[in-house]
Amino acid sequence: MDTDKIYAEHLANEYAPKDTSKVMALRKLDRKAKLPANIFAYTFGIIAALVTGLGMCLSMDVIGGGSTFMFVLGVVVGIIGLVGMGVNYPVYIRLLARGKQKYAFEIMELAKQVSE
Repeated sequence: MDTDKIYAEHLANEYAPKDTSKVMALRKLDRKAKLPANIFAYTFGIIAALVTGLGMCLSMDVIGGGSTFMFVLGVVVGIIGLVGMGVNYPVYIRLLARGKQKYAFEIMELAKQVSE
């Protein structure tokens, strides 16, 4: 194999003008359908994990002074965070299905055109 030739072809492909093909449009639509669900899932999951951590810190006397009220508040806040983490996946699935349903017709049409 001629490595110089392969390198030259790779470099030429890198600088060649990119045309917007139907496959690229299909990928963009797929990303557009999934992006809102992914953003929500990551954001809500991070917030729920932070709330759980806050509850753990309150209940283990890391912050809050160590009173009984702070312990109970920490347990309640921790449970709220755990519920948030538990609800995150079903909400993600529902948002993903909604996004797929919204763009299903366009994706199916482009997929038919690409496969033909």
